[in-house]
Amino acid sequence: MILQDDRDYQILFLSSFLGLGIITRDWSLKPELIIVVIMSCLLTQLLLTSWVYFFKQKQKIRFNLSVINPLFITSWRSALITALGLCLLLRANHPTTMIIAGSLAIGSKFVFRVNNKHFFNPANFGIIAALTLTQDAWVSPGQWGNDLWYLLLFLGAGAMILKRVGRWDTSAIFLGFYTLLETIRNLWLGWSWDVLSHHLMTGSLLLFALFMLTDPRSIPNHYFSRRIWAIAIATVTFMIQYSLYLPTAIFWALFFLSPLTIILDYCWYSPQFNWKVSLKTLQLP
Repeated sequence: MILQDDRDYQILFLSSFLGLGIITRDWSLKPELIIVVIMSCLLTQLLLTSWVYFFKQKQKIRFNLSVINPLFITSWRSALITALGLCLLLRANHPTTMIIAGSLAIGSKFVFRVNNKHFFNPANFGIIAALTLTQDAWVSPGQWGNDLWYLLLFLGAGAMILKRVGRWDTSAIFLGFYTLLETIRNLWLGWSWDVLSHHLMTGSLLLFALFMLTDPRSIPNHYFSRRIWAIAIATVTFMIQYSLYLPTAIFWALFFLSPLTIILDYCWYSPQFNWKVSLKTLQLP
């Protein structure tokens, strides 16, 4: 049933944001690229979950569309969320770039795993892969502008999702600590408060903090670990932003610090997060 899974809310909001960006911000998104990245993510998820399922069942792989493996039935939502995240944040001119981003994003969940848990955020991994492996990809952090109503919309939608999955503390600490660092720098340089608000009131930063940074399947499990992790992400983001002046600092910070999840989960144990799904089956990537 619709909205019986917490991920249904994420899909609803991310789809709405994508439509909102195209309509109100005049994004030059090609419809074929949206379709390509969605299909790449879903097909990669289908192929890899089929391989895992049939391998565990010790059966020969058969591409029989009349028999859909239960792993894909319970995981296609996650693949679609990854695809929507890529559509919202990544830009490219050629379909092959989006295919690379989508395929490697989903593939990272199956390759980079410890204790049956992937530690790279799939959408973030796809963005970094596209930026490093191609000359065609870019991220536009300022695409949402600095309108207050976007800020309120993102905060409202993000709060609803985070309340359901119980990961609001991660976003709050990241945004709070990053704001503190920006405020100290702003005061040190003697700039006006308008400069600070311009740096903080960006849609891409809020989308990252509310929807990507809080992926419950790839971030630390324990609440104390998540707070350390959020502070580390904010600190490294600030350092990259003002030492290398990269507009993609938040994505690089998350990528470099993702393996830290393994150490934090080892230091502070807590049960892994599982999405509320109607079909109870094997633990999914």
